[in-house]
Amino acid sequence: MFRNPHTLFRALAIAEVISWTLLIGGLVLRASTGWAVGVTIGGGIHGFVFLSYGATAILVALNNRWRVGPAAVALVSAVIPYATIPAELWLQRSGRLAGAWRLEQTDDPRDASWYDRLMRWFLRRPWVLGALIALAVVVLYVALLLIGPPGGRD
Repeated sequence: MFRNPHTLFRALAIAEVISWTLLIGGLVLRASTGWAVGVTIGGGIHGFVFLSYGATAILVALNNRWRVGPAAVALVSAVIPYATIPAELWLQRSGRLAGAWRLEQTDDPRDASWYDRLMRWFLRRPWVLGALIALAVVVLYVALLLIGPPGGRD
């Protein structure tokens, strides 16, 4: 399904936009009817997708060897409602999403680094990588829920 970094990044960028819509819809619902469960549901979904998008942006940035600037743009775009789509378009048009997953070592000296070797090992085992990323996102998500929502509890 996600045979290259671009398709994975695009899927998560779109999911982030959808989750923003759910969160904003929940906020409107709470403001207009007082029904706070809409924010709880939309906020929960948005939080999980937000963390998943961040993990995906880091993975794609490492795979495609982005400099800090484009990686920061990708990550910060998740904080601004609906900004992941323009960020994805910019990254695509600038060629930063082009190419395949780097599964094999090349003559490039950067391929000998420990994190490149580890990344290639995981990319050759996508189910293990997916499970590890999902576990990390769930653990972080639960930790953030325990800490409490942004702005504190009512």
